[in-house]
Amino acid sequence: MELIDQRTKAIMEGCKERARKAGLNFQEETLEYIVTNRDLIELTPKLMIPTLYDYWVHDVEVLREKGRYELYPSNPYETVINTRPAISFYNDNNPDWMNVMIFYHVLAHIDFFQNNVYFKNTWDYDFTGQALSDKRTIAKLRSEKGRWVDYVIEFARGIDNLVGYYSEMTNNDVLPHHSESSALDFYFDIFLQVIRKVPVTGYMKELEKYNSYTKEFKETAEQVFFTEVRAKYPEFNSLLDRYRKHRGDNRCDIYQYILRNSESLHKEKNAWIRSIMEVVRKTSIFFQPQIRTKTMNEGWASYWHERLFLADDRIKGHEVDFAKTHSGVASMPRVGLNPYALGMRMFQYIEEMADKGKYSAGYMRISDSMEREKYDRKTGNGMDYIFDVRRDLCDSIFIDYFIDQDFVTRHDLFVAGRRLNQERMVWEYYVKSRKAEDYKDMMRDNLYHPPYITVDQSGENESTLYLNHHFEGKPLVNEYISNTLLGLEFLWGGPVQLETSEVVSAGGDERRPAPSSVKGDKQELKWKRVLYTMSGRKLSKKELE
Repeated sequence: MELIDQRTKAIMEGCKERARKAGLNFQEETLEYIVTNRDLIELTPKLMIPTLYDYWVHDVEVLREKGRYELYPSNPYETVINTRPAISFYNDNNPDWMNVMIFYHVLAHIDFFQNNVYFKNTWDYDFTGQALSDKRTIAKLRSEKGRWVDYVIEFARGIDNLVGYYSEMTNNDVLPHHSESSALDFYFDIFLQVIRKVPVTGYMKELEKYNSYTKEFKETAEQVFFTEVRAKYPEFNSLLDRYRKHRGDNRCDIYQYILRNSESLHKEKNAWIRSIMEVVRKTSIFFQPQIRTKTMNEGWASYWHERLFLADDRIKGHEVDFAKTHSGVASMPRVGLNPYALGMRMFQYIEEMADKGKYSAGYMRISDSMEREKYDRKTGNGMDYIFDVRRDLCDSIFIDYFIDQDFVTRHDLFVAGRRLNQERMVWEYYVKSRKAEDYKDMMRDNLYHPPYITVDQSGENESTLYLNHHFEGKPLVNEYISNTLLGLEFLWGGPVQLETSEVVSAGGDERRPAPSSVKGDKQELKWKRVLYTMSGRKLSKKELE
């Protein structure tokens, strides 16, 4: 692995100049490295971060990818990582015309990393430097503790999809009057609605009273208001104190809860375990925004490499080469999903719709298809609009808001179904639906959505870690429950319980769902709540009423 030569660097600087004129915004300093395919194979398990901590699973992945490469040689063009400065890697046999296209693709990625709000927690530090420090820490611990370090890493990585990504995002956005200890939040959000269960009319009267006090008493409004509240509800103070005491724990994720409350981890001899857990959590938090913006990020990069490459005079004579390469990246498959292709077409569609003023209330009220097709207010706002979309959204909002029936129809998109041809004993694919809502449902099912699991310590036994899986229609993967709870028991230092939902069994076989009503071709399953308990490295399960 080595830095690109000065001639290739000059090509990149030319691409930067053109990209900035087009509106992309990124830091001036970037690092570009030339690598071989085998270098990329070794970097891939570490998510392209050369300084990431060593772990035995990385070595297994490298061996597997080397075996696959021997059978199916491939030539990845580039990869870019969100660091300060941004680092990108390029295959050592890319021709100059291809580097022009790839540089534009990479610069659009960097623009996305440095401007999309879901990456804002990564803007203020260089992760590669932090990762190198963490790597040295773990290497030192491994020399002292041996294989136990890898056990802890494995246990911690078993729950690294449960980190509180959104709470981390909002930590720096909390306004002064919305602090965690705010009596105002507690009174209106919990005391009135959950504890007192006042009717809506009563709630609105209290809200109007507070608003009137802010106008009359200004800075002292809250003090006057709560003087009356405490006179009316003598129990308010004690409930507020309890709320303030537990508020921090309620907002933290499972990692943070264990780090704060595990008696085992607070023993001096186990301090090294805390260090490893913090490294794993910090690494997971760093990569969360990339997982949540895959379609947008790749679509944005594909949109700009096409737009800028075609306008670049340095590619004369290579238009056909570009067309062949670009079609391989941005072609829409008939079955399956290509985030590059879908995201690029969505940005192109959004720009066109905004240019014509079709995101206005007037257009939304038109039902006639011919009128909708002819509608064009020539606003010229399309480019500004897609930059706003790039800045503010993640994949779930992007897909939910901008995939509509016009987009699905224009690109001939559909949801594919699969059925068994019993005569030929082969699987057949067929067009199941061409409705935008069905297509969005399919896209949602393919998005990253970790289970929503919180700590519930309202029970009497505080030595047991009680986890509540807030069921959202998808069960946990049963085969991972035992090992994950085993690791949690080790980290927590005591019994662990997990409450979750499973399909009601039929005839004692949980692999076969019970007979139920069928809606369309979807079977409506019946669910039951179960409680898993890991104690003394033994797993038990019981059904809950």
